[in-house]
Amino acid sequence: MDRAEDRRVSGSGRATSRDVARLAGVSHTAVSFVFNGRAEGNLSPATQERIREAAARLGYRPDPVARGLRRRRTAVIGLVTDEIASSPFAGRLLRGAMETAWDNDHLVLTVDSGGDPAKEDAAVAELLDRRVDGIIYAAMSLRRVRVPEGLHRTHSVLANCLPEDDSLPSVIPAERAGGRTAARLLLEQGHRRVALVGGQDDIASAERLRGFRDALRAEGITLPKDWVVRSGGEISAGHEGALRILEGVSADRRPTGIFCYNDRVAAGVLHAAARLGIAVPGELSVVGYDDQEHMAAYLTPALTTVALPHRAMGEAAARLLLDAIDTGRTPPATARRLACPVISRASVGPAPTR
Repeated sequence: MDRAEDRRVSGSGRATSRDVARLAGVSHTAVSFVFNGRAEGNLSPATQERIREAAARLGYRPDPVARGLRRRRTAVIGLVTDEIASSPFAGRLLRGAMETAWDNDHLVLTVDSGGDPAKEDAAVAELLDRRVDGIIYAAMSLRRVRVPEGLHRTHSVLANCLPEDDSLPSVIPAERAGGRTAARLLLEQGHRRVALVGGQDDIASAERLRGFRDALRAEGITLPKDWVVRSGGEISAGHEGALRILEGVSADRRPTGIFCYNDRVAAGVLHAAARLGIAVPGELSVVGYDDQEHMAAYLTPALTTVALPHRAMGEAAARLLLDAIDTGRTPPATARRLACPVISRASVGPAPTR
C-alpha cells in the first residue's frame, strides 16, 4: 500500500506512533524507545531499522510539543542580540547557531534589541515566559556587556562578548592570536618594516595590537610609535591613516607591510596606495581582518585577511548551551577562544628589495 493508504491505518490524515508500531509489528513502547533516544540496549539494530522504515513510509514525525511536555522542555532556544540580526557582518554566527540547534532537534527564536538594554531585558523575559530551554546572547562586536536581566534564570551562553561580572560562559575570537597571525603573514614574506592602521577603543583593537607586537618582538622588531595609527574602523579611517604613514615618504623609509584593523580599513589603505602610485603587493603588502562578506574577495587586489570565526562561534555557543540543557550542568563561567583562520588572497607578497 502507498503512504496515503498507510495513513488510513489510523483513520486520520496524520500518522501516529501507534500506526508505526502496527506497521512495524512491534509494541508502542518500542517505537517510543526509538524516538526518545532509548533504543540502544533495549532493541536490536534490526528492530530499530524496521521501526524507522515504517515511520518513513507513514511520514511519521514525533510531536515536539508532547515530547517537550514529557521531558519538561520546549525544544526551542532563544537568541538575543544587540544589532547582529540586522547587521550584514555576522549573519554567519546566526546560521551557525541555528543549524547546530536544528541538527539537535531545536529551533532558535531570535530577537534583535537594537542595543537597547530595556528591550534586551524585555526580550529575555518574553523568552523565559515561552519556556525556552536556554538562551544565547550575542553581540556584533567583541566587548564586555551588561548581562541582561533574567539570563541567570536559565541556561545561558554569551557569543562574541564577555560578561561584565564574569558570571556566564562565553565564546569569543582569539583576537590576540589573530594579531600574531597577521604579523607572521608579513614576517614570513620577509617584511621587517611594518605598520598598523585603524582601530578603536575596544577589546579587539587592543588584543590585535598586542598580538601583532608579540610576533614582531619575537623577531627582534620594534613597531615604531608613529607607525601605529588608531584612526577608526571605516574606509575613510584606513585612507587617512595610510596617507599619514605613506604620503611624502621615500620608498626606503616607509613600511613595506600594513596590518589593518579590519577589511574596511584595508579598503581605505588600498585606495590610498593607488592614489600615491604604490603598487600592492609589489611595493606594499596589506593584511585585513574579518573576511567581510561581499567585500574582502572583491577588492583590488583581493584582500588577504584574518577571518573572524563567526559561524564557528555560533556553532560552539549552541553546542555549549545544548550540552548544558541535556546534562543539567552549568558550564564554567570562562571564555572559550576560537582561532581566527587566514584567508590568503593577493594583497600580500614578498618584501621589496631596496
